[in-house]
Amino acid sequence: MTYLDELENKTIYIIREAYARFKNIGLLWSIGKDSTSLLWIIRKAFFGKIPFPVIHIDTGFKFKEISEFRDKYSEQWGLDLIISRNEKALKREMNPEKGRFECCNALKTEALKITLKERNLKALLLAIRRDEHGIRAKERYFSPRAIDFKWNYQDQPPELWDLYKSKIEAEQHFRVHPMLHWTELDIWRYIQRERMPIVGLYLAKKGKRYRSIGCERCCTSIKSNAGSIKKIVGELEVTKIAERSGRSQDKENSYTMQKLRSLGYM
Repeated sequence: MTYLDELENKTIYIIREAYARFKNIGLLWSIGKDSTSLLWIIRKAFFGKIPFPVIHIDTGFKFKEISEFRDKYSEQWGLDLIISRNEKALKREMNPEKGRFECCNALKTEALKITLKERNLKALLLAIRRDEHGIRAKERYFSPRAIDFKWNYQDQPPELWDLYKSKIEAEQHFRVHPMLHWTELDIWRYIQRERMPIVGLYLAKKGKRYRSIGCERCCTSIKSNAGSIKKIVGELEVTKIAERSGRSQDKENSYTMQKLRSLGYM
């Protein structure tokens, strides 16, 4: 068994454990490399089908390549796709110029809360990794949330010897993170091995590519000549630049990210 097999097997175990524990569960699919890898593994775990809804949060500011990829593969893979939007905030013309924190909270966190309440989902699978951001390193595989979806990062259950607190209490919601143990380099090696499709923005064109994708106004490209998955792997093996350095820095600082996540952000 290879290292990637071990990572994949642990992720499949957590996915199946979550599906067995919770009656109503969904997957958050941002269309990025991590969430697409998780979706790919879930399809493996359930023999080609995903037996629960897949949620994509549409802020109205996503790269068009993301929407095109979503539409193509949601149809090809037969997904029960839910496109989540905070229509009230969009009608008020909420946008990043009104504040990155305010925009993310309204168009992402609140949009997700609306969908979770409408669908009465008790748990949500997300593809966050501990190495991605210092605040996400505080997370657990099974992370309980209050009825208002808030995250108490100071009161998280211990997870020793692969024993997880997955028993849901009344009026509680769980975030499940099956890929916490992966790294960015692991993800790209897995994509390379599996020959997974990815959004073309990750591949270099004219000396630039995106290392992290999301809303177009909040992402900037990096200098790179990595026009293939193999070259991306080679680039990451030597780089010392943070993965999310191309994201809007006023949102990515630790205090702001912790505040967003405490309110229910991904």
